[in-house]
Amino acid sequence: MEEHIQSEEKKLPKWKILLKKFGIGGIIFFTVKGIITSTLIYFLGKNFWIIIRDYFANLF
Repeated sequence: MEEHIQSEEKKLPKWKILLKKFGIGGIIFFTVKGIITSTLIYFLGKNFWIIIRDYFANLF
């Protein structure tokens, strides 16, 4: 019985295995989490250099 299950999993594409493992909600959650994280990194990184530049401009 276990061999039959393992052979089925080998035949399935990678995305179907992930879908089976996490479900639709999990895939949506990780996608939204990735978009939010990427956006935060982009804007916080951009603003970080502006703050550093202004700090040194005020010093000199």
